[in-house]
Amino acid sequence: MSATISSINYCPVKSISFQTIDKCEIKKDIGIIGDRIFAFAKDLDLEQVKLFEKNPEERRGKWNKILTLKNSPVLNKYNFLFDENKLTLTFKNEKILTINVNEMNEYDLLSNKILELENSLKKPIVLMKNKDLPFFDTSISNKTVLSHSVSLLNNKSIEDFKNKINQKIEAQRFRGNIHIDGVEPWKEREWIGKIVKINGVSFKVEKNIPRCVAINLKPNTDDNSLNLLQSLKKTYNHFEMGIYLTALDDGEIKLSDKVQIIN
Repeated sequence: MSATISSINYCPVKSISFQTIDKCEIKKDIGIIGDRIFAFAKDLDLEQVKLFEKNPEERRGKWNKILTLKNSPVLNKYNFLFDENKLTLTFKNEKILTINVNEMNEYDLLSNKILELENSLKKPIVLMKNKDLPFFDTSISNKTVLSHSVSLLNNKSIEDFKNKINQKIEAQRFRGNIHIDGVEPWKEREWIGKIVKINGVSFKVEKNIPRCVAINLKPNTDDNSLNLLQSLKKTYNHFEMGIYLTALDDGEIKLSDKVQIIN
């Protein structure tokens, strides 16, 4: 097997952002530095927000208490860019608003701007930040004990799915952190429990990634006319795409790095 990294991505804001990068820093027991370190709370008072922000155990199962593409698909039209402590809301690559994330008084500016843009959203929404305990799916799900995770997708698996249903499928729909080439379709499902090594950084392969209706959304739109979740089940008899990894070391990974499987 000659697997290599074809793309690296991270989402500074949980669910509603996506950035492609050439390299990233990995931190043990966290994953990609900067990934999902922000999220928007909804329908919570300030005391509840503080608990949700600081303690993953307070997040378990509470998907309806944060803005996600599942409950707020209109937000898929927007993106957030994060660079040097500046968080920028964009629409069709045009900047709408930038805040300094070190200035707490600016957080409300961003929340209010989103409410202004999308009147289907209800007050209050509150921007949260936690760089040590990010808002990964695995920190919110009550179906896994994982709190930290990195997602890895096999491009050949996506291609196989696309060919079988004869539809165009943008890889971005799956919001994978690491995409790889050079691996047979669905071979990654055999790696559960094994160690993946990239540029000297070891990761444990934890589980397959269960998918939700968010994959039905076409990137950068609120078009969800393609029911990929249903197609996954019909084609493969499961709702999964990709695998979750947990980082065992600190280090750096970059495009074209080789991916080794340690038995």
